[in-house]
Amino acid sequence: MYLKPFTLSVTFNMLQPIKFGIIGTGAIAQKHASAINELKSTELVAVCSSSPERAKRAEDQFQVKGYDNLEEFMAHPELEVVCICTASGQHMEPAVKAAEAGKHVLVEKPIEVSLERANTMIRVCKAHGVKLGVIFQNRFNEGYLLLKSAVMNGQLGQLLMGNAYVKWFRDREYYESSDWKGTIKGDGGGAFINQGIHTIDLLLDIMGEVSSVFGKVRTALYDIEGEDTGTALVTFENGALGNITAGTSLFPGYPERLEIYGTAGSVILEAGKIVAWNIKGQASKVPHSSQGSSGAGDPMAIGHALHMMQIEDMVMAIREDKGPLVTGETANKSLAVILGIYESSQKGKEINL
Repeated sequence: MYLKPFTLSVTFNMLQPIKFGIIGTGAIAQKHASAINELKSTELVAVCSSSPERAKRAEDQFQVKGYDNLEEFMAHPELEVVCICTASGQHMEPAVKAAEAGKHVLVEKPIEVSLERANTMIRVCKAHGVKLGVIFQNRFNEGYLLLKSAVMNGQLGQLLMGNAYVKWFRDREYYESSDWKGTIKGDGGGAFINQGIHTIDLLLDIMGEVSSVFGKVRTALYDIEGEDTGTALVTFENGALGNITAGTSLFPGYPERLEIYGTAGSVILEAGKIVAWNIKGQASKVPHSSQGSSGAGDPMAIGHALHMMQIEDMVMAIREDKGPLVTGETANKSLAVILGIYESSQKGKEINL
């Protein structure tokens, strides 16, 4: 079975658009707004920021009503879905308020910076009967879907090893541009929980549950609380092993890499593109153009096409009353692994999950 790339539904496009609002008006909010505005199934109706000045700038930028008061934002008469684009450690409070107001929630990764806060979001959304989705847009990448289909169909045989490498670079200005980046309270850490988590999510989706991690992280380049360099050995419940490397200190930054090895072959992705397809008895599926879009050296180099696919998935979940592709429970898995790596580094020993 081949998992086809996500396509928009003609039927859904004939219905009235689902009305979205965005909380947080930084760089990632621009991706959400662009995606929402380009889809026929969605409409952006409001934004909310942290001050009257920022709200006014966002109102002018996005051409919708701008708020600096969360309660007034939630009371917008058309609002149905809230995209949360605040600092990672500030996801829980607006998610809870949105759920209590009867709004569906789509939150940027990571779901939160602690499992306790993430579980509160999950519990409250369930209690109020609203959907909770978490942005891991690379799940919709065509190269990744081809790899996942091969694994699901047993083409790689028994899984032996899965590696995730995110050897990126961020300059000093990146961390100085915001008071929360690289902090424990706002970011939850550094390179693993912010930059590495997307590729770690894909690794776990392919390889399955993790039984233990042994990690080492350090802050080598910048004066930040979180790590800018780290690596970990992973043992999966199926007996396979793996390596995870994450960094924002690795100049000039290289495309993120996902490697999956089985008894019948291996597949490697870089920046979401297949660069190696070596399965016994099969022809290579490496495309002629293997250059993908990566945030290796520039976080704004990543487009919003995959965000469009995940937002459309949220629309389908609402209209069909089903779970989105990435639920809160799913998002908790990568968070738990990363927090385990941090704990392992701090304690200097292997941590069982």
